[in-house]
Amino acid sequence: MANLAPEVLNNETASGTRAVKVDFKFEIVVIPVSDVDRAKTFYANLGWRFDIDSNSKDHRLVQFTPPGSGCSIIFGRNVTDATPGSAQGLYLIVSNIEDARKDLLRRGVEISETFHGDNGVYDGPDEPYLFGRCRVNGPDPAHRSYSSFASFQDPDGNRWLLQEVTTRLPGHMDSTMTNFVSVNDLAGALRRAAVAHGQHEKSIGQADNNWSDWYAEFMVREQTGQELTH
Repeated sequence: MANLAPEVLNNETASGTRAVKVDFKFEIVVIPVSDVDRAKTFYANLGWRFDIDSNSKDHRLVQFTPPGSGCSIIFGRNVTDATPGSAQGLYLIVSNIEDARKDLLRRGVEISETFHGDNGVYDGPDEPYLFGRCRVNGPDPAHRSYSSFASFQDPDGNRWLLQEVTTRLPGHMDSTMTNFVSVNDLAGALRRAAVAHGQHEKSIGQADNNWSDWYAEFMVREQTGQELTH
């Protein structure tokens, strides 16, 4: 289809033709592996949802989905010509970095200590591509969103990065939508709202009987990157 010049688009609008908004949902990441069965065992052990193992003469396709994720991974035979282990800096967003790390350790996964950057600077000689090359041990002291990490890799060396995100930056979420993709996700938001609401009640010097509306507003604002209720 030929590219439409701006004047053509403007003419269509002027003539009453409306552009239809189309959702483009990012759904699959291809992971290059050398041993399909070994990779299948590894990702199953992570507790990810097993979706499919389709095997034919020329192809094999295995799909897993991380808990709470709208995006899945696929790997197999003849699904990519990328070098096994070449997928780097694959981000997994979690609401509590320490809980996520403990879960992976319990499953026998070798994972780094939790770390953060040095005054926001992520620069240094080790592990490029993982947004954490100048690592300071422990979570971010101020517990800022986007600032605490841990990393692990699969048997081929495809590298994953856990990043703790609780409050989204403005513009990173559709402000008209609030979405909690799992029970854990919602429970974490409720716990953070409870802590913030306790501080709110201290500031007003009395119990807030309208706590449910306050919780709801706080949780929506947190997820969509708006200024938080005080």
